[in-house]
Amino acid sequence: MDFIEKIEDEIAVLKVEHEKFQRGNMSAGTRARKNLQNIKKLSQAMRVQIQDKKKNKP
Repeated sequence: MDFIEKIEDEIAVLKVEHEKFQRGNMSAGTRARKNLQNIKKLSQAMRVQIQDKKKNKP
């Protein structure tokens, strides 16, 4: 699974958790923040991968 698919999966879960949070489920807010952190980590890893490919381009 590539970075884009992983990010899309995290966003799908984030949407569900955010809706639950908006309805008053405070625990869903914690899970939503966790999803946001995962998205941040995946984004950073993808940035590094892109930069590495740019540097190693012949």
